Amino acid sequence: MVATAERLVIGLDSSTQSTKAVAWDRSGRMIAKGDAPIQLLNPRRDQFVQDPADWWRSCCAALQSCLEQVDASRVEAMAIAHQRETVAFLDEKAQSIYPAIVWLDERARANVESLSKSIGVETIHRITGRHPDLTPTIYRLDWMHQHEPEAFARTACFADVQCYLTQRLAGGPFRTGWLSADSVGVYDLVEKRWSPQLLDAIGLSADRLPDPMPPGERLGTVRRHVAGETGLPEGLPIFAAGGDGHYAGLGTDCTVPSRAYVNLGTAVVSGVWSPAYRHSRAWRTLLAAQGEGYIYESVLRTGSFLVNWFVDQFVPEGRKDPSVFRRLEAAAQDIPIGCDGLLIQPYWSGVMDPYWDVNARGVTFGQSGSHKPAHFYRAILEGITLDQVMRTRALEAASGQQIDHYVAIGGGAGSPLWRQMLADASDKPVLISDTVEASALGAGMTAAFGAGWFSSIPEAAHAMAGSTRAVEPDERAAERYRALLAIYAELYGACAGINRRLVAFAKGNEPW
Repeated sequence: MVATAERLVIGLDSSTQSTKAVAWDRSGRMIAKGDAPIQLLNPRRDQFVQDPADWWRSCCAALQSCLEQVDASRVEAMAIAHQRETVAFLDEKAQSIYPAIVWLDERARANVESLSKSIGVETIHRITGRHPDLTPTIYRLDWMHQHEPEAFARTACFADVQCYLTQRLAGGPFRTGWLSADSVGVYDLVEKRWSPQLLDAIGLSADRLPDPMPPGERLGTVRRHVAGETGLPEGLPIFAAGGDGHYAGLGTDCTVPSRAYVNLGTAVVSGVWSPAYRHSRAWRTLLAAQGEGYIYESVLRTGSFLVNWFVDQFVPEGRKDPSVFRRLEAAAQDIPIGCDGLLIQPYWSGVMDPYWDVNARGVTFGQSGSHKPAHFYRAILEGITLDQVMRTRALEAASGQQIDHYVAIGGGAGSPLWRQMLADASDKPVLISDTVEASALGAGMTAAFGAGWFSSIPEAAHAMAGSTRAVEPDERAAERYRALLAIYAELYGACAGINRRLVAFAKGNEPW
């Protein structure tokens, strides 16, 4: 019998651009980590796709790397967090028959409008917790039904990433977690079932979607031949988890109404737990990873995606230069709040809360010949930060919940400039977690519950979340940011009509 202190679980985070496999002990200490990239393809304007086989290759590579560092016999359970709203199209043998459509994809813009009209905005919002928007999978499924009817008809399962990887690991029927199902935008969050009304609207039946399980319920066990590909022990149980955003919240122990997480990853995602189901334009409502209650979540679709885009497109050598972010960060530190009159609206991929406008676009305002790359770099970070503060204030006003502090996670939490900027602009302390791998930790907490280490998922979160250190706001900087936020809040309304006309104009010039 392995001693209690030596037991491990694996939290797997299959995100948009990489897979991370992390082995955790009972205290939430990272024992080993492996990671591997996932290719993101942009074959046409507004289209982002992946090959599900890349998810599997990346999963295997990350697991092998992780398990080279520890004795695999110590691992007792695994759970999978993953990029949300991305959908694979699988036949009866779980083979992909069409490129997986990634959550960043915008091809279904017209379907958002048409389904909203046919079903009703309030009906969709009430059932799913999500105001009609490009992000939920339902609109891309409707696009497939209309534009790729043969592939739509051949699809046996419209699968999320957890469903696909579980199928590769364990075989058996198609299944997933509640928290993966709720991202599809066809799931009734109160009844916890696929909505017959919404399924009928897009020509689907529930048997062509995975069977959703509660958080921490066993989905299957690792098959013998898969053990050789991954390094996992044969028979290892896999427990239901879900979206990376859900599990980032759990990984930071955001299980009380006063603590909000902010994940600066490919997208910027923030959420706060509530025991009550409410829906509002100020957030989208999710099922909570702890298995009870809900998360009120705000999402900016472009976070580090936008930072990386800028660096690759406009900075010599881009990310190939290993010192590029260090140099930009140092230069941006010396630029005053407001970037000498430069302001950026970071809606490169539409906007969700609070405007819900699929035609919104990025705006760079106030540039002059005196602005240098570091000004634009800082302005991007300030735009992202101001947008987050605006969203938090809207959430507090609509929900009646007061958020006392943030817990910052993701790659951006490693930036001293950004985390101080967030503390100053929000006038709230920003706690920096011991681990930036919060989604993998949240999955590990769920696996620990499934393995019987704890009596509940919240108990696992309290025990494994680790410690934090606080970044306190500066009073004078907070005052400057309040003035800048008042200007920023006017930018969307001033430009929304122009953006809509530009999108329509560009669409008329498409060569297909």
